[in-house]
Amino acid sequence: MKDDTATTTELIQNQHQKGNQEMCRATEVVSTVDRVVDMSSPVMSQDELNLIPPLNFAMVDNGIFRSGFPDSANFSFLQTLRLRSIIYLCPEPYPEANNEFLKSNGIKLFQFGIEGYKEPFVNIPQDTIREALKTLLDVRNHPVLIHCKRGKHRTGCLVGCLRKLQRWCLSSIFDEYQRFAAAKARVSDQRFMELFDVSSLKHLPMSFSCLKR
Repeated sequence: MKDDTATTTELIQNQHQKGNQEMCRATEVVSTVDRVVDMSSPVMSQDELNLIPPLNFAMVDNGIFRSGFPDSANFSFLQTLRLRSIIYLCPEPYPEANNEFLKSNGIKLFQFGIEGYKEPFVNIPQDTIREALKTLLDVRNHPVLIHCKRGKHRTGCLVGCLRKLQRWCLSSIFDEYQRFAAAKARVSDQRFMELFDVSSLKHLPMSFSCLKR
C-alpha cells in the first residue's frame, strides 16, 4: 500500500509539472504573436503627403509623362520626376507661378498653341502636332511632361500620334484616348489620329520603348 501511494503521488506531481510546462509554452506563443503582429497603419512623412500629381497624370513611356494643367499644389510631385522639359499645348501664356517653378528647376518650356475648340468646330493643325512630336522624340528633352488644360483632347491627340509612330493598332490607340477623355471623347479627335501621316517622322530615332500593341 505504501508503494502504491508513493506511485500515485509521483504521477500527480508529474502531471502537475507537465501542465505547468504546457501553460508556459502557451504563454510564450501568445507573447510572441503579440510582439510580431502589428496592425497599426504605416506612418507617412509630411513630404509624402504633399506629393499630389496633376489631373489625369500618367506615364506614357520611358521618360515621357502626360497630365492636365499643373498648379502649385503639384510642384513638389513634379520635382520627383526630374523633368528637363514641358510640352505645353495651349495658346494662352504660361502662368507666372509656373514659369518661376520652371526657372528654379531648370526646366525648358516648349509651347505649341492649339486652340481648344469644341465639336463640330475642332481644328487640330497637323503641322503643329508634327513639330510637337519632333520635340517629344528628342531624348535630350527627356524626362518630359506633355499637358494641355485637362490632359484629354490635345494631349490625347499628341500621344495618339506618338502611338502611331510606335506602330500601335488603331483600336489600342483609341482605347487609351478614351480612357483619359472618358465621356468627353471626340470622334473628330479619333478621326484626326487615324488620318495623321507619320511618314515624314519615321526617320527620327526613337531610343525609348516602341513595342507594338
